[in-house]
Amino acid sequence: GAGGDFLGIVEGAEKMLRNAPPPTRGAVEQADAATQRFSSDHIVSTDPPYYDNIGYADLSDFFYVWLRRSLKLVFPDLFTTLAVPKAEELVATPYRHGSKEKAEAFFLNGMTHAMHRLAEQAHPAFPVTIYYAFKQSETENNEVGSTTSTGWDTFLKAVIRAGFSVTGTWPLHTENRTRLVGMVTNALASSIVLVCRKRPADAPTATRREFLTALKAELPGALKHLQRGNIAPVDLAQAAIGPGMGVFTRYARVLDVAGQPMTVREALALINQTLDEVLAEQEGDFDPETRWAVAWFEQMGFNDGPFGDAETLSKAKNTSVETLAEAGLLASRAGKVRLLRPSELPAAWQPRHDARLTIWEMTHHLIRVLEKDGESGAAALAAQLGSRAETARELAYRLYTVCERKKRAQEALAYNALVQSWPEIARLAAEKAASGPVQERLDF
Repeated sequence: GAGGDFLGIVEGAEKMLRNAPPPTRGAVEQADAATQRFSSDHIVSTDPPYYDNIGYADLSDFFYVWLRRSLKLVFPDLFTTLAVPKAEELVATPYRHGSKEKAEAFFLNGMTHAMHRLAEQAHPAFPVTIYYAFKQSETENNEVGSTTSTGWDTFLKAVIRAGFSVTGTWPLHTENRTRLVGMVTNALASSIVLVCRKRPADAPTATRREFLTALKAELPGALKHLQRGNIAPVDLAQAAIGPGMGVFTRYARVLDVAGQPMTVREALALINQTLDEVLAEQEGDFDPETRWAVAWFEQMGFNDGPFGDAETLSKAKNTSVETLAEAGLLASRAGKVRLLRPSELPAAWQPRHDARLTIWEMTHHLIRVLEKDGESGAAALAAQLGSRAETARELAYRLYTVCERKKRAQEALAYNALVQSWPEIARLAAEKAASGPVQERLDF
């Protein structure tokens, strides 16, 4: 009942009606997106199918058979078939087309026609906004050492073929945290709204080097803007597509070293690679112990590793295993070294009494308290940390990307949860700070 009981649906509808603008004349029409005419000279915002994520028509059959029995006489044109029509449904479903390649070609051609229709009819004074929420990290690109997604690759290819350029990205919190898939997986928390305009006819051509230079110059600022907006780590790679593809699509073509046009897949891989580099550069603000912990975590996670390797890495980070143990980051015994999990950290920890306070400790104590005492408990700790708490949030972003790349789903959930809860933690922490210091325990 928490995610979608009947009363919740009714209350949600009531809230919408109370806050909606004054009624205006509206119209509803069913039509094929590739041939429709009613978008002409209108402002368009659309939510297209997500490649192969959901079999919409197959799901609809569950309800359609009962609706047809009760509403066929009321809406005869909508219920002429025994089941939901599926032949023209714009999703890449292999079993309908015989192979994955044919399904992808069907999706690409259909989406290109639909986007081209929007590009040629949309009002020239306003952008077209397109909602898309396909998780993009499925395919390894060995050439640049990064990942791309067939869903994003194929969709963006259709958008560009249609004559659009991407001018921005708006991450919107559209997904309910209490939906079933959101509670048990690293599911997307946001939809990514691509802001598109028709590409100018005189758009220039660029080389691969020019594209990379522009990407490295513009992506760091865009990333900081997204992080300030508290975009969830699980959505960060999606949101970074916008600024990255904005650079790529401002050119008519981007030519590789052989003089061939760069593909969308190659561009996405370079955007993801640059995103990883930008996040790694943020480590420059971290203390040496935290930089060591990030590097060790990337190799070993919370598992045991050889003491010799840990000591060698500590020299490179200008610290030592002994110092790291004193700082409360790790356990070292019998020739093995292991980072402490949040649940293993001392419950009585007080940052003001910590002689060697590290960003790694702050982040993982915040996770420990959030899991045990919720957002109010984490806010009490954040209030003690003051401005340093923001740096702890930056580390959570970095560690989430490591977990995502290393396929450590359970650990990734904790970092994603901390960032998603941050607006409420920060609000409660500010209230505690404004009310003045509170002595929560007696120190003897």
